Amino acid sequence: MRRENNDNRVHSHSRPLAAMLDARQHPEQFSRRILVAVTGLSPQIVTETLYALAVAPSARRFVPTEIHLITTRTGAEKARLALLSDDPGWFHRLCRDYALPPICFTTDTIHTLEDAAGKPLDDIRSPADNRRAADGITGIIRQLTADPDCALHVSIAGGRKTMGFFLGYALSLYGRPQDQLSHVLVSEPFEASIGFYYPTPSSRVLEMPGGRLVDSALAQVTLAELPFVSLRHGLPEALLTGLASYNETVEAARRALAPAELQIDLTARRIRAAGHEFGLPPAELALLSVFARRALRGEAPLPAPAKEFPDADWKRRYLVELRWIAGPLGDLDETERALRKGMDGGYFSAHLSKLQKILRRQLGPAAEPYLISDGGTRPRRYSLGLRPVAVSYDPLPGPQPIGDPIHSLLPGA
Repeated sequence: MRRENNDNRVHSHSRPLAAMLDARQHPEQFSRRILVAVTGLSPQIVTETLYALAVAPSARRFVPTEIHLITTRTGAEKARLALLSDDPGWFHRLCRDYALPPICFTTDTIHTLEDAAGKPLDDIRSPADNRRAADGITGIIRQLTADPDCALHVSIAGGRKTMGFFLGYALSLYGRPQDQLSHVLVSEPFEASIGFYYPTPSSRVLEMPGGRLVDSALAQVTLAELPFVSLRHGLPEALLTGLASYNETVEAARRALAPAELQIDLTARRIRAAGHEFGLPPAELALLSVFARRALRGEAPLPAPAKEFPDADWKRRYLVELRWIAGPLGDLDETERALRKGMDGGYFSAHLSKLQKILRRQLGPAAEPYLISDGGTRPRRYSLGLRPVAVSYDPLPGPQPIGDPIHSLLPGA
């Protein structure tokens, strides 16, 4: 951190690759450009970063249309007085000095972190305060990144170390190609001056500790851009649009990056995939279990039933799983009538399509290892591409009556 480290007293999943690369190279071309920063007792971070982005000779000219500040109650009051007041009003001075276009930065875009009771946090000192700060910062970044037409520039230079960490990590969780992360660098001796806010266009003398006089017009302010790894592609859609906590979001990202594991509970009609547990309709669960069983045994991919010709072998495979799911008292008369002559390609394709949609909706991009693949070449042969050790059944199915006409096809028979 720039100053705050020494001041501990109080403190787009499916976009084409070309479009993603263009967004990364030209965030300044987005119609909505947002500077996000955390601050504690040094609101100078805002004006210094704004200067480095919009004015400095080496700047890439990312001129924000909005500024959002995340801070504590004390930090919000100091920012209001130092940056947004009529005097000294350093934000307004900077905009006038360098003729910047209108930038939306008001008390409404200063976000004050709150405790569990909804009261503004004066500081971040306890584990509970840290959790609230993490959730608050994550929620703001999630909300801002939900707009595909905006680009974020996030500064972690201010606030307590934990605030900067949470802000940077939140961007790693939710950031898109057009978003950037940075830390502002201020030349000596101005870094230590509480009266320095940005390099002024004309001479302005500051008195340093010990009586030394310096000219703020001679200061140099630059940005150190910090590359980050975006984990957004691994988050389920529910976490991108919902109100998940910081810990829940981090855990979801960990699960998405972990080795794929599929656990099936036929009795409860539920599966666990990518660390996420959810139910499946019996017809789709039965189809998934056909392929999961083959993956567990290391068996070869299967061709789909022919479109116009019912397939008796597919009917038997499918009904084995469906009977485990329905149980001994389950009524499968309607399904058995539909499959009286066998399973055809239309029946197979309809339930496969529904299964894939459910998996994508529940798991987002993390669904990929759990989707049934057609092999990508003709003739199409379908399989679940998981290793045998990645598939399990819990609980293991119990025995069915020996007299069952499909007993010979049951697992282990």
